Amino acid sequence: MTLRLGHITYSNCFPVHARLLDHPQPGDPVLVEGIPSVLNGLLERGEIDVAPCSSIEFARHADRYRILPDLVIGCRGPVRSILLISSYSPEDLDGRTVAIPTASATSVVLLKILCRIRWKVAPRWVWFDQALEDPFARGADAALFIGDVALRPALHADRQVRLDLGQEWWEQTGLPFAFAVWQAGRGAREELHTLHTRLVESRQYGLEHLGVLAGKYATEFGLPAPLLEQYWRDLRYELDEEMVEGLRIFYQCAADAGELPEAPGLRFIG
Repeated sequence: MTLRLGHITYSNCFPVHARLLDHPQPGDPVLVEGIPSVLNGLLERGEIDVAPCSSIEFARHADRYRILPDLVIGCRGPVRSILLISSYSPEDLDGRTVAIPTASATSVVLLKILCRIRWKVAPRWVWFDQALEDPFARGADAALFIGDVALRPALHADRQVRLDLGQEWWEQTGLPFAFAVWQAGRGAREELHTLHTRLVESRQYGLEHLGVLAGKYATEFGLPAPLLEQYWRDLRYELDEEMVEGLRIFYQCAADAGELPEAPGLRFIG
């Protein structure tokens, strides 16, 4: 069986899947594209086998999913593509309306955690589709934007408060943050190990050719090539011990905030 692999359509996923996309080979997995929230649903329903799904999704399905080791979309400090925009300081958002994107899962939980433990506020949450709606036109006092949308320099440039949630987490905990991990809902052990090997090799291809790939795919992502290349270089793609610790602390904070029944243990493919 050829495994079906989810692929996030945002640029942050591209370096790990670079060889699969730029130089496909026989035996590669079938790629199924989607935004994070769509891939989360496809994996849960068994319509794909593996995906770089929102890290909170593993915690919600820890009895069913297994993590592929050493692969992550994360940051150590600023992430640049997870941005809270407002005209109010975060400490002034208590009781105010904060719009959160339907495209996201992990980033929304991260924002709720930061509001609780860092800024000590309890906003009123409303959902919005960042591809179609202007949350400020609907009366929001602040809004969370994710992915390539958040990278656009002109995005609501009139709003002066622009908080990078990767940086806020780093300042609060001193730990990196894992936004997505490669999770397996199905697949035999040998198949998953073969896929893991291909993904590690694909990531190496991507990291060795970042400049060339940024120039080649910048138009596809609607971003200037220098910005895209620097964005990729600033992200972290290795699920090392410190990243794992950040993931564990995130899960505990999510449980404390009522977003999870309990913090799960991490279960990797055997």
